[in-house]
Amino acid sequence: MSERALQTQVAWACRILAMEGHADLTLGHVSARGSDGRVYMKRKGLGLNEVRLGDILTIDLECNKIAGNGKVHLEAVLHTEVYRNRPDVGAVVHTHPAYATALSATSEQLLFVNHDAVLFRDGVGIYSGTADLIMDAESGQAVARALGLRRAVLMCNHGILVADKTVPWVVYDALTLERAARIQAIAKTLGCLRPIPQETINQIATNKYRDEFTEEYWEHLIREAKRSGMATGMPEDE
Repeated sequence: MSERALQTQVAWACRILAMEGHADLTLGHVSARGSDGRVYMKRKGLGLNEVRLGDILTIDLECNKIAGNGKVHLEAVLHTEVYRNRPDVGAVVHTHPAYATALSATSEQLLFVNHDAVLFRDGVGIYSGTADLIMDAESGQAVARALGLRRAVLMCNHGILVADKTVPWVVYDALTLERAARIQAIAKTLGCLRPIPQETINQIATNKYRDEFTEEYWEHLIREAKRSGMATGMPEDE
């Protein structure tokens, strides 16, 4: 994938996450790693819903800006330390969605209440080192360790970090984690939880979570962003 194409995906990811309830003022960020190891990341100072192609910075694994206009996010180490730790990861999201963040502030775990939770059948990591901003490499490394080989980690009293192989996958992960947390919260108000049996979980995962489906979802989310007016300023509209 070309540098421009990857940057465009990061910009769309920001718009989609905002549309789906992950916006929090100018907080939250998305990044992708190019084949040359450089990282393309939303710049500081903009809300997720405002990001355009020109707002994607190029940084190195030391969080130094290589190209682009604007400042690097204070928590860029969340992304770079995951990339250091996970050669399989091509994209990272850190946001503060309401239900998953609320779940991070409890002693509860994500349970297999519905299909969404099955995406995280390998578990969701828990980072409890601090509820403060993650601004130094040591803290970023601790979050990366808490993530381990999983797709997601709940950062206690703070938010989520999600990592996957591509931008479409990492956006789908972030949206699905929030939906799973929301459904679990709703179900708990209705009665005793009845999780999916363990023997069914792998079968659901095999049937449902495929690359071709994720690409379909990504294309649908872009169409939905366009219909909802979230495409202003994106490449095809410039």
